[in-house]
Amino acid sequence: MKRFCWFVVVMLIAVLPGWAAKTRNMTVDQLKQLLVSAHQANTRDADVAKDLEDVELTEELTHNTLESFGPYIPGQMTTERLFILEAQSSVLPPPASDIPTAPAPDAATQKAILDKAMNYATKTYAELPPVTATKDTRRFQDNADIPPQSLGSRSSGTFAPTITPIRYVTANESQVTLRKGAEPAPSQDKGQWGANSMIALQGQPPDLSTVMDEAQQTGKIEWLRWEIVNGKQVAVFSYEVDKKKTTDELVYCCFPQVNESADTTSRLGSPGGGSGNYQTYENWKPWKAKVPYHGEIFIDPNTGVVVRLITEADLKGSDPVRVDTQRIDYGPQTVGGKPLIVPVRNIIDTMEKPFPNRPEGRFVFRHTLFTEDYKNYQAGS
Repeated sequence: MKRFCWFVVVMLIAVLPGWAAKTRNMTVDQLKQLLVSAHQANTRDADVAKDLEDVELTEELTHNTLESFGPYIPGQMTTERLFILEAQSSVLPPPASDIPTAPAPDAATQKAILDKAMNYATKTYAELPPVTATKDTRRFQDNADIPPQSLGSRSSGTFAPTITPIRYVTANESQVTLRKGAEPAPSQDKGQWGANSMIALQGQPPDLSTVMDEAQQTGKIEWLRWEIVNGKQVAVFSYEVDKKKTTDELVYCCFPQVNESADTTSRLGSPGGGSGNYQTYENWKPWKAKVPYHGEIFIDPNTGVVVRLITEADLKGSDPVRVDTQRIDYGPQTVGGKPLIVPVRNIIDTMEKPFPNRPEGRFVFRHTLFTEDYKNYQAGS
């Protein structure tokens, strides 16, 4: 039994992604000091970027703070690592020094703010006219080079996946239509998702009016803190949504469904018979589930306008998807001569077990990070 436990420990150390197995927790100020020290030592861009691969921030790295690091950034490789850190930390609270010290509002004021936000989400936002936009999507991921065959087989028992840090993979531009402020689930494409070492999100992105309604029905909305967003003080509330109140599905494509069949022809006629050789077949299928979730709502206390929405899925250990966190920022855009508040950015942080049905696959994870920027809004039909 002890021998087996040590085997599991060794396997975990060997195959967990670098971002999870050897992280260095760091505040934003400590990150700045690291960059300053590297700048003073005239450290090469590649070496600074390498040093940042195992950093995990404990606070949000805001875009303004990232821009202030400019004089200490040696080159493009470090810029990419910092961009990843900005996205990964986007759902964390900012440094304490950046959080307003104003006292929390009393219960009556909190209710008034929430009432304004609910009215805005279910009446104003949900009644937005159809619009189109250009969406720029960037994909970052680790372990993109783990093919299914690297997990070994029944006969060989080999197990040597390639472990790589999260990095930029690809970018694409697409035209999308939003109706009543919500982007529908993407149309099914013919990409070999899963088999090509990548995943695709095929469910509908979080819809503000739906999330607000489900959070209110669950009855678990609580005051959290004040925060500064785009130069304004906004009220931040936490919320939880029970599984019974959830209407939208998570849809991830795709994961292998493993089937085995025995070929007995090679053993027929041999003494004692035999089961023959096993042939393994894999069909790649999407995973769908309705799951409870929680998150944060950022509200302009004067108008009730929601400027940011964070959702975090509460997934089970047996699910092939282990993390699904999304942050949507909303901002003003002039569309057809009218001012509208619409999504301007979405950051999606995910972690999956790409081979969940294989014994070895329990110890292999893939981290995929998306950033989506919306621009060129036009009136739709």
